[in-house]
Amino acid sequence: MEITSTANPRVKELVLLCEKSRSRRQAGLFVVEGRREISACLAGGFAPRSVYYCPQIISSEEVEALFGFSAVEFVSISDNVYSKVAYRGTTEGVVAVFEARERGLRDIRLRVGQAPFVIVLESVEKPGNLGAVLRTADASGAAAVIVCDPLTDLYNPNLIRASIGGVFTVPVAACTSEEAYEWLHSAGFQILTAQLQDSSPYYDIDFRQPTAVVFGTEATGLREFWRQKADRHLLIPMLGKLDSLNVSTSVAVISYEAVRQKQS
Repeated sequence: MEITSTANPRVKELVLLCEKSRSRRQAGLFVVEGRREISACLAGGFAPRSVYYCPQIISSEEVEALFGFSAVEFVSISDNVYSKVAYRGTTEGVVAVFEARERGLRDIRLRVGQAPFVIVLESVEKPGNLGAVLRTADASGAAAVIVCDPLTDLYNPNLIRASIGGVFTVPVAACTSEEAYEWLHSAGFQILTAQLQDSSPYYDIDFRQPTAVVFGTEATGLREFWRQKADRHLLIPMLGKLDSLNVSTSVAVISYEAVRQKQS
């Protein structure tokens, strides 16, 4: 089967899945683009529904090898159709539709005998920021990322791209702040908030115990709920004229302090 027209109903549906969160929720489907991201998604146990590939860029044999023995529909698309559905122009000619699934706290499995480090984000809005945090979480070996009261969905194509597939390699849960607190508290985590007021430098904190660090948005900071529930507050010293870092940068600094302490 080959599709050559951008007016094809399947192409229109694919574009909607890429562009509209509502379409993704209603269909229970999402789109992944690029070999690395698709491989991460498959390794994460997500079920593929259909695959669209441009034979001018990638061969059918390469596509079939990428998906192994998965029972999935392969659809050839022309150059002009691929440029219509591709989120970015530099991917490797393959776009796949996967079945979405709920990702909640019950899906997070903590390793016994270790001191897990969990990243908590409150009301993150920009998918690029969340994607960058997930990339850091994967690289630093974080136990999980909990997204509280999210303003972007976990299957946003920009999030998947920014995380380079990290959204599939890291345990991720979406829930309310109240649910996150109860789960962390019952699991024995020390809960820290990243804030400027009444705080200690992050390098004075002991991360060699189960720890969750809660980060707010740059625009509004953290809700009072988390400020009151936290066991301690931490900060990253700001020595210049500005008073804050991008949230993804803050997460990276603190995540690797946790790595440093555990490895030393």
